[in-house]
Amino acid sequence: MKKTARKLALIGNAGVLLVMCLLMLMELLLPLDRALFGYNMSQSKSQMPDERIIVVAIDEYTLQELGAFNTWTRDKYATLLDHMYTPETEPAAVGFDILFTSESVPEADAAFAEALERHDGIILPSYANTESEFSRSLEGASDKSLLQPEEWVHPIPMFAEHTDRAHINARLDKDGVIRRTLLQLGQPDDGPMPSLALQMARMAEADVEPFLNMNARDEILIDYNMVSGDFWTVPFVDVYNGNFPAENFDDMLVLVGFTAVGYDTGATTVESEMKLVYVHGNILHQLLQGETIRELHGLWISLISLLMFALMPLVAWRFRTMTGSLLAAGTALALLAAQYASFQWLDWHFNAVEPLVVLLLSYLVNITLKSFLENKQKNFITKQFGRYLSPDLVREIARSDQEIKLGGINKELSILFLDIRGFTTLSEKLPPEQVLDFLNTMFDMITRKALDNKGTIDKFIGDAAMVIFNAPLDVPDHEYRAVRTAWDIQESMKEVRRMIEEKHGITVSVGIGVNTGMVVVGNIGSFLRVDYTAIGDNVNIAARIESNTQPNQILVSEETYERTKGSFVYNCIGERMMKGKSVPVKLYEVVDLKSAQ
Repeated sequence: MKKTARKLALIGNAGVLLVMCLLMLMELLLPLDRALFGYNMSQSKSQMPDERIIVVAIDEYTLQELGAFNTWTRDKYATLLDHMYTPETEPAAVGFDILFTSESVPEADAAFAEALERHDGIILPSYANTESEFSRSLEGASDKSLLQPEEWVHPIPMFAEHTDRAHINARLDKDGVIRRTLLQLGQPDDGPMPSLALQMARMAEADVEPFLNMNARDEILIDYNMVSGDFWTVPFVDVYNGNFPAENFDDMLVLVGFTAVGYDTGATTVESEMKLVYVHGNILHQLLQGETIRELHGLWISLISLLMFALMPLVAWRFRTMTGSLLAAGTALALLAAQYASFQWLDWHFNAVEPLVVLLLSYLVNITLKSFLENKQKNFITKQFGRYLSPDLVREIARSDQEIKLGGINKELSILFLDIRGFTTLSEKLPPEQVLDFLNTMFDMITRKALDNKGTIDKFIGDAAMVIFNAPLDVPDHEYRAVRTAWDIQESMKEVRRMIEEKHGITVSVGIGVNTGMVVVGNIGSFLRVDYTAIGDNVNIAARIESNTQPNQILVSEETYERTKGSFVYNCIGERMMKGKSVPVKLYEVVDLKSAQ
């Protein structure tokens, strides 16, 4: 059994290991990890943006007042800037999330260029071309250096010469969600191109070096502390018309971008359709506050997964099912709690999904194998025990919560004793192997009849047998069952007797005695050898009744007779003195079967 268990456990756990390798290689668990990451992020939002950040929004109200965006001329931006800057106040930085990569109306372009020349701290964006190729390069590039896009698109020179530059490329994962940002990208003939948020943070004199030293690609996880409605936002048209005081922009970090429906949206970990200007706002807040989210290295994840892989088989096989299940569930909850706590308090994210799946798969496979083997063993024991007890009783014992108590209990039983007559003559005539074959045939028939009537084979003693009814589990009509067993045995003996007479010329028969009464029944014996049996005066009476039978006769005690006289035809044969008894016992012979229960 143990060898089989080890073999099955080895095969099952090898299967778990193979499945986990496939799941990890094919990244099938990645969506679950991302979902868990998003949940942690949404639960940890402060929703309190840095007070220096303000968003000038091209919203529905602005488009309604100033017309469709494609009809705008660039002198509007010049007016916007002039209303932000005064001799006494000016923003720390103004970052446009709007592209100016082609010329338009010359007079309007010239007005905007003059405004850019008059004012400091303005950033116009560039972007890496082409987006599809850029996305592929993100997935396949080495993490040991800055990404180097092959082609850049910059603002037109008349604007670019008067402004700072930054890139606004979004870093999308394969599922289209913006979870990370590239703080810098490489340029073929120039130095690194900072992101819009990074450049604005630098202009605010924030310490951004720790973010740039996190990895060679200058890539970080975005800590989304805000959703769209959390930022201080003013409509573009209010600033354009001078309805928003310029002093509100003093030393502020101003983002200018779209919030109108249908413009510049992307999926993030906290919002399915966030305006991209607010993505820049979240990154800028993160850089200003020095907030970082780090990921636990994959090596540690693998070690935790291996620990779960090694631990769960021990839990499944060493502990009972309930205890093991509680331990497995507790370990899973501990993993979930640890990853949640590490994110909330330490700003660390580790992929708890892989260890959790390893834990669940390993435990379920091992507990299934254990249950299979236990059921197999249980069925084996049931089959073996079924040679002594009725299969119905065995199944009932297996299903019930009650135990067969150690030691003895007082209980009313019906006891049947049987003796084979003519066996001595037969054993003298036949070789030993044929005698054993005859006994086995006889006892097989006796056993079947006893078990059919929910009896328990107590013991075989040479050419005799003892059967008890109503133990170890209750049999309500045990008196009837005992007498019916005796009747069925005598009926079956007719064919056995005929066969023996024809084959060996010897007549065999059985005498059966049945008694009902209180006895002591249970596990009786020594520490090393225990026998489940019944003892007591009523057992002795049953044996004495059997010794008073004639061949092919069934005798029962008066107690058994009174309880079963409605089912059998009896003939009273009178009283008989029993060895060791001072009072004679009235006996009744079973003549016929009156009715069946």
